[in-house]
Amino acid sequence: MFEFEITAKCRTTGARAGKLVTPHGTIETPAFMPVGTQATVKAMTPPELKEIGAQVILCNTYHLYLRPGMEVIELAGGLHLFMGWDRPILTDSGGFQVFSLSELRNVTGDGVEFRSHIDGSRHFMTPELSMEVQRSLGSDIVMCFDECVKLPAAEDVSLAAMGRTLKWAERCRDFFSSRGIQNQALFGIVQGALFGDQRAYCSKRLAEIGFDGYAVGGLSVGETHEEMYRILDVTDATLPRAKPRYLMGVGMPENLIESVARGVDMFDCVLPTRNGRNGNLFTSAGRINIKNARFERDFSPIDETCDCYACKNFTRAYVRHLYRSGEILAARLCSWHNLRFLVRMMQNARNAIIEGSYPKFRSETLAVLGIAA
Repeated sequence: MFEFEITAKCRTTGARAGKLVTPHGTIETPAFMPVGTQATVKAMTPPELKEIGAQVILCNTYHLYLRPGMEVIELAGGLHLFMGWDRPILTDSGGFQVFSLSELRNVTGDGVEFRSHIDGSRHFMTPELSMEVQRSLGSDIVMCFDECVKLPAAEDVSLAAMGRTLKWAERCRDFFSSRGIQNQALFGIVQGALFGDQRAYCSKRLAEIGFDGYAVGGLSVGETHEEMYRILDVTDATLPRAKPRYLMGVGMPENLIESVARGVDMFDCVLPTRNGRNGNLFTSAGRINIKNARFERDFSPIDETCDCYACKNFTRAYVRHLYRSGEILAARLCSWHNLRFLVRMMQNARNAIIEGSYPKFRSETLAVLGIAA
């Protein structure tokens, strides 16, 4: 029920265009996935997400496991029906949230004991439980349970976490194999902090275990762009080329452009909606804060090159007015625009790869963003 085909490659970079077939539709890559952490992309309805061109969204196992709980979602008929989204869904395993949100956690070889950030209740998440929860959610793409370390990380700390990640990946794979699951794809996650040798080893070992796709985790957590790209150069050289690759939690426009050049096919990030709620906008000429006084009488669109609903119907002056008036519509329009900006950027990147012009697209896009290629 799953197929990934690379339809075009760039001759001078690692960029590639592909198609990932899932039970709920085909994802054309490279693609940006809006984040619907708690079964909703903040401020956006499913029809609006379709209008901006979203092909797949991400939801989070940790949050949905805690609230509303698996019984509610199972009674609803699964996550697609529960949230009214009939296109592909990828679920994160909850590993990152366990390590970043929990006040109390105790890591063992079996899993992680943690305290809920909602009510303080204690839970024990294992690779098998993460798989059970994601099985109940009915997502199209399931992520292995992994351990993400904070950066900077000591080499021995990273090595231990990477080792547990690999052991847990085997247990996730065994869970899928023993149950004959065929309507969900399972992705392994590469860890290893900023240590290239650890990343290379983890990539190769995951490939030996065998997954439907591979994600690069533990980046966009405080490292420099140059460090991120160095690690992506390692994974580009070591991950299986015939499988989809997903860079987790990265959403800066320049990072997307450079990561595509290093063989990444899929991205997700809360940045477009989080920034949108704060009035920070991506534009083809760089980032702006719409709340600034200089936009009070600016009756041009947010971005003259954008085709989203907000840009086609409203002005910068109007959106600024909404923010100053405390109107909810301000956050909606800005989130709408930011999401469309990143989705369209990946659509344009895909077209450039197919046309054989990705290096030119890369340099021109970075130039208008004020970044040297």
